Amino acid sequence: MTKYETVIGLEVHVELATKSKIFCSCSAEFGAEQNESVCPACCGMPGMLPIVNKKVVELGMTAGMMLNCDINRVTTFDKKNYYYPDLPTSYQTTQLFAPICVNGTVEITTSKGTKNVRIKQIHMEEDAGKLVHDDWTDTSLVDFNRTSVPLCEIVSQPDLSSAEEVVAYLERLRSLLRFAKVSDCRMEQGSMRCDVNLSIRPEGSDKLGVRTEIKNMNSISAITRAIEYEVARHIDALETGSEELVQETRRWDDIKGKSYAMRNKETAGDYRYFPDPNIMPIVIDDEWYDSVKKTLPEFPEVKKARYVDKLGLTEYDADQLTRSRALCDCFESASATCGMPKEVANWLISDVMKMLNKKSMTFDMLSLDGNKLGQLIKLVEDGKVSRANAKKILSIMFDEDINPEEYAEKNGYIVSNDTDQIASIISAVVAGDPKAVADYKSGKEKAIMSLFGKCMRELKGNCDPQVLKELLIDIVNKA
Repeated sequence: MTKYETVIGLEVHVELATKSKIFCSCSAEFGAEQNESVCPACCGMPGMLPIVNKKVVELGMTAGMMLNCDINRVTTFDKKNYYYPDLPTSYQTTQLFAPICVNGTVEITTSKGTKNVRIKQIHMEEDAGKLVHDDWTDTSLVDFNRTSVPLCEIVSQPDLSSAEEVVAYLERLRSLLRFAKVSDCRMEQGSMRCDVNLSIRPEGSDKLGVRTEIKNMNSISAITRAIEYEVARHIDALETGSEELVQETRRWDDIKGKSYAMRNKETAGDYRYFPDPNIMPIVIDDEWYDSVKKTLPEFPEVKKARYVDKLGLTEYDADQLTRSRALCDCFESASATCGMPKEVANWLISDVMKMLNKKSMTFDMLSLDGNKLGQLIKLVEDGKVSRANAKKILSIMFDEDINPEEYAEKNGYIVSNDTDQIASIISAVVAGDPKAVADYKSGKEKAIMSLFGKCMRELKGNCDPQVLKELLIDIVNKA
C-alpha cells in the first residue's frame, strides 16, 4: 500500500484588539445587540470614504515582529471583489500587492521535536458581517456589527504535516499574539478563526496533490477532527477511486463529523484585485517602526526561564503564570511590592485563578492591581491579617478599587494581639460548652479543636492561631 504524507497550510484570521473598526469610528467590541455598531461607512453607503485606524497598522506591525517577519515600510490596501450577503460593499478591503508583513517564522514543538513553520505574509483587512440562519423559518438574517472589524490574516507556507502540528502552531500563535495584546484570540467568540488548506501526496514526492480548503474553523477540537477526516477522505479517493478530488472549498459539520463541498476554490484572478484608490499608501518611517518595537513584550519562554532561574519558581508555577500576559504583569507588580515571588505565585495560581473560573473570566481579563495584591500578601506574611480573611478581601478587590490595609482595619480584619480580649472570648466559649471541656479532660484530644473553631469564629479569624491555642488549652485546664 502506498504511503502518503499530508501537506497543510493555514490562513489564520485574528480580530485585532482595537476599540473601533478599521475604517470608521464604530465600536469593534464584541457583544453589542444585532446591527447596533454600524454606520453609513461600514454599511457600504454610497459616497462614504474610509479612514485608516492607526492602531490597526501598529497592531499589524506588532504581530509581524512577534512572528519574526519583515515589515514592509510602504504598505497598501486593495479591493477584493466578490458578492456575499454579509458584505455590503460587494468587495472586501484587504492587502495583496504590498501586505504589512512578509517572510516570518514560528517555532513549534510536538512529540517529534521542534520545527520552524514559515509565514508567507500577514495582511490587514476588514471582516465581513455575520449571517444568522433560522432553520425554523427557512430564512437568513444579517448582522453587520462585525463588518469592518479589523483583522490580521496570517498565511503560513504549506509546512505543516499533521493535526498535532497544526494544534501546536495555533497554540503558539495564540500565546504570542495574546502576550503582545494584538488580539484576545478567543475562538469561541470568533476573534480567532482558521482556514485549513490540505492536500495528500505519496511519501517522498515533491509535487503537491489536489488541495481543498476547510473554511472558518473556530475550535481546536473541530480543526483536529476535520483534518483527520479530510486526510482519510483524500487517501480513500486516491486508493479506491471512490470520488474525484477537485480543488474546492468545504464546510465542516462538527455534529455529523463530515465535510461538505461549498464551492469550487477561487483563484486570485477570480477576485479581480486592484489597488483601493480611496486609501493612500501607508509609509512606516524609522521613528514609527522603533516606537512600536519598543512596546514588544518579553517572549513567554524567556519570562518562564527568568522566573525559574532568577525568582526561584518551579517549572510548573512559571508555566502556569506565562499562560497570560495579564497574569505575568500582576505577578511582577505584586512581587516587586512584597518581595515574595513564590507566595505571589501561590496566590495567583490557587486563589486568583479560582476566582477567575468562578466569574467565567479568562486569564487575559484579569484587571487585579498587582501592587495591591502584593500589599495584601505582605499583610498576611507579617501576621496582620489571617489568610482566611485575606481571601475575603481579595474577592472584594476583584470588584472594587480598595486599599487592602485600610479595608482590613475598617472591617475588623486586623489580627488582634490583645491577650486579655482573646482570653475573655475563650472563657465565654468554654463556659458555654462544658461537654467539650469534659471530653478534652477525659483524653479526647479532638475536643479542643471544636472549642478552637468556635473561638476563631467569635474572633472572626483575627487572632494568631498559635496564641489562641496556647491560651485555650491553659483556660480549659483551669476550668
